[in-house]
Amino acid sequence: MNQKSLSVKGVVKIFPLENPWVYIAVPLEYTRMFKPIADRGLVAITVTLGHSMWNTSLMPMGDGSQFIPLNKKVRKAEGIEVGDAMELFFTLRKT
Repeated sequence: MNQKSLSVKGVVKIFPLENPWVYIAVPLEYTRMFKPIADRGLVAITVTLGHSMWNTSLMPMGDGSQFIPLNKKVRKAEGIEVGDAMELFFTLRKT
């Protein structure tokens, strides 16, 4: 895989759990594209959103799709709320 930046557009959502994840869903085309390199469903990435950049993983949703978690530090720095429409960019990273 090359290091081309990919984008994800979507709405910020929250899993209804006790300690919920805040996330943006990843298109199924990316899930299919990265399946050969996924380790237990995880794909290491570097995300850029506004002025923030962080390392995380594409994570399995449980239904065959993946999501990108948005941690509290990034949400606070970028003023992100559940329900916001947004676009973020990511590249693969070596683990």
